Amino acid sequence: MSDAETLRVYAAKARDYEAMSEGRVFPALPAFLAELPEGGRVLDLGCGPGLEAAYMAQAGFVVEAMDASPEMVALAQARAGVSAVQASFDQLSALGRYDGIWAAFSLLHAPRAEMPSHLAAIARALKPGGVLGLTLKEGQGEARDQLGRFYCYYAEEELRQLLADVGLTVTSLSRGAGTGLDGTSAPWLSVLAHG
Repeated sequence: MSDAETLRVYAAKARDYEAMSEGRVFPALPAFLAELPEGGRVLDLGCGPGLEAAYMAQAGFVVEAMDASPEMVALAQARAGVSAVQASFDQLSALGRYDGIWAAFSLLHAPRAEMPSHLAAIARALKPGGVLGLTLKEGQGEARDQLGRFYCYYAEEELRQLLADVGLTVTSLSRGAGTGLDGTSAPWLSVLAHG
């Protein structure tokens, strides 16, 4: 996430976001973990306050986490088993390092024009046969929410094609809706994709 306004919102609302998410496990996370080898290495890309990273660590995985917001990284670092660093999506440079990469509600803050390069970096960072857990808001276009955060929306076919273009195949897809930090409900699209 490189958008200054989005980062400003997360800086101001990091604790609110953490409190809103505390105690909840995103439904796709257990399915993602079931695809990984026992004790596998996972990257939580855009980890926020680190709640899901901590869940993965407690499940026995080696977890690395990154987020562009220093406030979020500080919250994530305070969680047991989580190694978190401040970095933007375009700083992902690992090669064949991860059994899985979890990117839930994070890459939706990247401009559409940057998504192909971000997905290509993810594909390179995964080990052969590795899995990407990706959740985005479903829809079309780009917009800002009531708090000023930037969002890019995706339709299923566009997302499938973007993943196929970097050698990742969607093996599972689910949909739902949820209320975000701004208090509005929005539909989401969640996929598991294998290299």
